Amino acid sequence: MNWEQLLSNKRFGQEQQPHKVDDRTEFQRDYDRLIFSAPFRRLQNKTQVFPLPGSIFVHNRLTHSLEVSSVGRSLGNDVSRALVERHPHLRDTHLMELGSIVSAACLAHDLGNPPFGHSGERAIGTYFSEGGGHFLKDYFCEDTGDSLTSEQWSDLVNFEGNANAFRLLTHHFNGRRKGGFVMTYSTLASIVKYPFSSNLSSGKRKFGFFRAEMDSYMKIAAELGIKRYDSPKGTVRYARYPLVYLVEAADDICYEIMDIEDAYKLKILTTEETKELLMAYFPEEHRERIFERMSTLEDRNEQIVYLRSCVINTLETECVKVFVDNEEKILNGEFEGSLIDHIGEIPGQAYRRCEEISYSRIYHSRDVMDIEIAGYKVITSLTDLMVQAVIHPQKALSQLLINRVSTQYDMKAPTLYGRIMAVLDYISGMTDVYAMDMYRNINGMSIPTL
Repeated sequence: MNWEQLLSNKRFGQEQQPHKVDDRTEFQRDYDRLIFSAPFRRLQNKTQVFPLPGSIFVHNRLTHSLEVSSVGRSLGNDVSRALVERHPHLRDTHLMELGSIVSAACLAHDLGNPPFGHSGERAIGTYFSEGGGHFLKDYFCEDTGDSLTSEQWSDLVNFEGNANAFRLLTHHFNGRRKGGFVMTYSTLASIVKYPFSSNLSSGKRKFGFFRAEMDSYMKIAAELGIKRYDSPKGTVRYARYPLVYLVEAADDICYEIMDIEDAYKLKILTTEETKELLMAYFPEEHRERIFERMSTLEDRNEQIVYLRSCVINTLETECVKVFVDNEEKILNGEFEGSLIDHIGEIPGQAYRRCEEISYSRIYHSRDVMDIEIAGYKVITSLTDLMVQAVIHPQKALSQLLINRVSTQYDMKAPTLYGRIMAVLDYISGMTDVYAMDMYRNINGMSIPTL
């Protein structure tokens, strides 16, 4: 792969239209288009890890995405400067705009996630693999010929928020212009962390695009010259687009470090535990200087904020070095793992320690588990109701349910796969509060007032 071809400001769905002329680049337009979009605004009411905040503020999907975008811009800008020094002939190319591309992609990376965090993803997948939707695996309607292929079934049982984000940005929903958000090719490629089809996911529920959008990704990959690997018939597998590593690193940095800070705010971790975890990112010779500066702050919360900012800066610098040092491997599709996996020994050990604490103390805390259990029940119930409605649209309840759905979702698509994907578009687009309200109303637990 080469940078000249990899970086393109061509817009998906508007390939033949000339670029608008003003002071913004096409990649800055991507960023602005996302910021003002309804799916992005809805992230403010979607769970990140902890239940949505009451009196204590913790991160939701919106604040997380903004912070990831900020770190992503720094990563892109620093990598851009380093690569231009190495390749001066690329100074007048889009390589100078890596920061804008990565920051826009970071804004979009969580757009496809359903309500209630990762439990929402699992609820949708397991509804089909082991729940009420399992009958669809071998379903066949003699009257209509409705059925699912093995590839389509794989999309459903392995439902993945990353693939859903790519769908949201590229799919032609009813009433929306061709090409979805009409983003640039480079921004779209930057969000596909797992560039292969669902039937290559090996049960890990990680893949890059649904069968419905496979041709769209293949078109983008061909335009950008993304390396394609040999794969079994009926599957598609590509090398990672280089900027995916920067988007992933920004996400890794933010969710790990900010989850530690949120756990401190919620008193899951003590002040001393938090300081110990964050101070471990620095070598001994730097800790005294950092401790002295931190000690000038009287407020304990501000001390944690200062430490957190130092850690993020350290991790960002480490990831830039890993990317630049491994540029050739990345361009050849030979780099393995994430950038975080290859950072220096001291910050690497500290990061893994934070992962261990997050798994044992945060992600399995009672509050987090409770929201996951509730979300699982809500998402499973709503998915079952809507799937049954599109399979049996002639029933009275089915008609009521379908009629309450926005016309942008094609609940009357000609294929079974198309109708089920429309259901998942509808469910995954909900906020936590909207999903809860719909669940209560449908189950008669509350009656909406006129």
